[in-house]
Amino acid sequence: MCSNDIINQSKHWVKGFVIKHNICPFAKREYDKDAIHYDMVNNSKLEEQLQAFIQACSQLDEDNSIETTLLIYPKGLDDFDDYLDFLALANQLLEKQGYEGIYQLASFHPDYCFEGIDDNDASNYSNRSPYPMLHLLRENSLEKALANYPDPEAIPQRNIAYLQKLGREQLTQLLAKIKKL
Repeated sequence: MCSNDIINQSKHWVKGFVIKHNICPFAKREYDKDAIHYDMVNNSKLEEQLQAFIQACSQLDEDNSIETTLLIYPKGLDDFDDYLDFLALANQLLEKQGYEGIYQLASFHPDYCFEGIDDNDASNYSNRSPYPMLHLLRENSLEKALANYPDPEAIPQRNIAYLQKLGREQLTQLLAKIKKL
């Protein structure tokens, strides 16, 4: 599959799932402003994957028109445990490169499963995506958005209740439909 298809599927996931179902109440504003940057890392080598991550941080440093970046990793991180190991390394690198407190990572994976939650629980879909992804967010922008949002602590519980109401079968179909685009 070509990179344009993967990026377009990811954009459709943001608009047709994250925004449509209000999984992240802050995503629509950035989507409408075209302030989300999508980048595909088409390499399965760990060093290059991490290098692309740091390059994305540098790009955020240099370009204030980008509010947030989705790094899409279609190769080499299919296994969720491998992805979690990669996520831990990315967080360590974030700190080592002096980006802690500047950027924050959110994580998404097709097989995302919260610790202590059954794999089949619909709540996992709040972090399930068509491909493994790292989401780089500007921490100061996130703090401002949270400060201006009523009861941000309720977002995860609202998502859990909503996703469980939709049900695993419907959520699985939604993600499968996005991957067929």
